[in-house]
Amino acid sequence: MQLQARLVHAEPGRRVVEMSAHRGGELLASVLGEGSTAEEAEDRALARLQARLEGTATGPAPAPPPAQARPATASAQPPAQAGAAGPATPAQQPPLQPALELPALSRTPAPPPAGPLQEPPADPEDWSSELAQIDLQLRRLGWQREQESTYLERAFGHPSRSRLTSYGNLLAYLQALQTLEPGCDPAAASVPLRRRDLLEQCEALLAQLQWDAHQGRQFLERQFQLSSRQQLSDAQLLEFNMLLEGELIGL
Repeated sequence: MQLQARLVHAEPGRRVVEMSAHRGGELLASVLGEGSTAEEAEDRALARLQARLEGTATGPAPAPPPAQARPATASAQPPAQAGAAGPATPAQQPPLQPALELPALSRTPAPPPAGPLQEPPADPEDWSSELAQIDLQLRRLGWQREQESTYLERAFGHPSRSRLTSYGNLLAYLQALQTLEPGCDPAAASVPLRRRDLLEQCEALLAQLQWDAHQGRQFLERQFQLSSRQQLSDAQLLEFNMLLEGELIGL
């Protein structure tokens, strides 16, 4: 089984990764993890991935699984006692963790607990400051026009910055550049998760939960006091997907 991880959002103060498991070219599961450090975010994603894979393998059952089939993370014994009980079973062995350094992200402030529905703030008309910051980041990275085009093609499906007509995409591009190290390869650098990908992931999670539109709307209203996913910002939509994953794997 192969594990893959990538950056899905970039703001200061918080880290979020998407981690997926593949076997023979087939996607087994994909989850999100968050934390204040790269290691914490990666560990959280791995724990969620383990829980998802175990749930997929065993399916629903009226009784808990035998003790020897429980993952090591669910054991009530401290590490020293668990080791003394005998050799670790495959379920107790920690999964292979990919070496990955991920950028910091900030948590979107929670919406007010009550009150009328609020539309997201309007995009600014003047983007000159953000464009100037992008130029500074490209010089810091040492990227020329060809390298920027390679990264834009991977991240947004086109090679020209002038085709970033959404302020959200422009901001995501700037924030992603801020997290990269000078001299990194644009063909391998982490790219932000686009809104279309977030919506597709949301649809997949709702389908796995077997929720209809009414149940999804009720959950959205409880969590964000909003009636439509289109009213969520990209950061809120990412948060909504993580809440759905929590419902799916029972964390």
